Amino acid sequence: MHGARGGAKRPALPQFTQMTLVLEAVLVFFATLVAFGLRVAPPVTVWTIGGVTMLVLLLLSGYVGRPGGYVAGSAAQLAVLAFGVLVPMMFVIGGLFVVLWVVSLRLGARIDRERAAYDAAHPGEVPPAA
Repeated sequence: MHGARGGAKRPALPQFTQMTLVLEAVLVFFATLVAFGLRVAPPVTVWTIGGVTMLVLLLLSGYVGRPGGYVAGSAAQLAVLAFGVLVPMMFVIGGLFVVLWVVSLRLGARIDRERAAYDAAHPGEVPPAA
């Protein structure tokens, strides 16, 4: 299967899950700023927790698609939810990202299955442009 420029299309599942994890890292950055501004804990504690969580999310975004990557990404959702201890609104926003993570997993896998079925039914054809 080829993209608009003739290269192979990347699978949708890692694309969707990577973007979700990167967006979560940005979310955690802003939640860290809020926690720091509200002085919910000593600044070193707030920035350490926030920084480690952001770093883990960014590293995991490059790890999805490898063995255990999606499981690790799913476990990272708990860390994002746990940020609600410092900033209670993160229980809500983190919960929305958990839903987005599940949708990314399901929709990405579905798109990849449908692409594979199309390729199997139409060998050698270039799919219609989206």
